[in-house]
Amino acid sequence: MIKNVFLAIKAYTGTFALINHLKLWKYFAVPIGISFITALGIAFAAYGLSDNLAVLIQKLWPWEWGSETFQTIGVITGALIIIAVGLILYKHTVMALSAPFMGPVSEKIEAYLLTAWVEPGKSSFMAQLWRGIRINTRNLLMELFFSIPIFILGFIPIVGFLSAPLLFLLQSYYAGFGNMDYTLERHYSYNESVRFVSGNRGLAIGNGSIFMLMLLIPVIGIILVLPLSVTAATTETLKRIYPSQEFNVR
Repeated sequence: MIKNVFLAIKAYTGTFALINHLKLWKYFAVPIGISFITALGIAFAAYGLSDNLAVLIQKLWPWEWGSETFQTIGVITGALIIIAVGLILYKHTVMALSAPFMGPVSEKIEAYLLTAWVEPGKSSFMAQLWRGIRINTRNLLMELFFSIPIFILGFIPIVGFLSAPLLFLLQSYYAGFGNMDYTLERHYSYNESVRFVSGNRGLAIGNGSIFMLMLLIPVIGIILVLPLSVTAATTETLKRIYPSQEFNVR
């Protein structure tokens, strides 16, 4: 799995050249707009909810002694929860709504890379949107389900430091899952795609880790995260779908 993580990360190195060569930037205009609007909406919501969440956490400590320390802990914990949930909601919302635009981009990359490419049947705009919503709703619920115990782990002495890296890996996996599904949608059913990604966890984590790190870059990260991550995911996913196929050199 570790090898696949690094292969997925390495796939990012040729993304700019491939996007420029195929003149794909224009296809990212709407997804970038979706990304900006979603990020702003979640940021405003997070700003409004952070104080309320901190107050609720502080109420868990009813004693006078140590109240100031716990107040500080409440503020920090509330901020971490808001950031974690915000990132989860952001990526799944953007990926679901961008599906009808990212699918055709992935297909153009596939047509270029495969020397013996056969055009698949066309999916309608609504079919791609529904597929994106279905996959990302499933991933959102799964991610929240696993995030809760990992977050609680952070309060346990000695092993609490594992919480942050585990949350990062979890978020990376589901981010990579969404990016890979833009290609899988043309080849596999919903259940087959879930099994495919489960069998290629390293690719999902590697692709998603760069996705998550790019979101830390103000403005530029939001602009570039989908074009680069989807392009990188497409190239590596195709190599697993067609292991014996000859690819054009990028």
